[in-house]
Amino acid sequence: MSFLKPFLNNFILILQNQIKWTLVIFTNFFFFYACSSHPVINPHLPESGKVKRGYALSVENIAPYLWYRVGLSEKSEVGVRLGLPVYGSGIDYSRVLYKKNNKWDLLNLAWSVNPNYNLDATYYKFKTKKTETNFLKSRWLGLRMMSIQKGITGHTSNRFGLLFGFQSNPRWGLEFGYFHDATALPITEIFNPKWDPLSENNIDRFSKKPIKDNNSGFPSEFSRLTGLSFSIFFDLDAPKKNNLINAFKKN
Repeated sequence: MSFLKPFLNNFILILQNQIKWTLVIFTNFFFFYACSSHPVINPHLPESGKVKRGYALSVENIAPYLWYRVGLSEKSEVGVRLGLPVYGSGIDYSRVLYKKNNKWDLLNLAWSVNPNYNLDATYYKFKTKKTETNFLKSRWLGLRMMSIQKGITGHTSNRFGLLFGFQSNPRWGLEFGYFHDATALPITEIFNPKWDPLSENNIDRFSKKPIKDNNSGFPSEFSRLTGLSFSIFFDLDAPKKNNLINAFKKN
């Protein structure tokens, strides 16, 4: 099998280069198109004094950011985010409003630092299910109001929309959603890549709502990209798979 060694070495080298350039393109894409940010929510009920920490990757932020959450009581917790270098940073507060068995409703209020500083108010509905390793899988639905009081072009944008999330693995989870500003873009044009606010048909209504900041090139508070949210979060305190299996066997 020694004749395969040169081939495998070349293949690994090509693969490494491909990954490197993919990461470069990925980083530059989000550097130029980052425009808003949102908190990493706790997929489980808060516990007094319990700390959770990790990092997250998101399409709406320039770079990965660190997150830290601590339970204040059995019904509330506070979260802090630290972006690199600063965008994605913020603070949020969560409060359980209703709980029954494996379901609960929660209100989250958040403030975030980014080119379009935004305030979020999100109403979540959670549901969990215990796995064979005693981990509680979680899925959730959220209704979010997102307000940008003074965006990158100096205007205000208020957005509403839905988000969905799940965590089926203790080490990571995922959340995605879209929040729309109906005053900046007709909802029927969301999926129209050729829509132009300065076209003859739109200029009277949308000429003062540019979708890009001319000075920085960043999406403005009125851009569709500003309303897009997709994030993957990682829990640094999550037990490893072998530890979960051993704990299950002991029980």
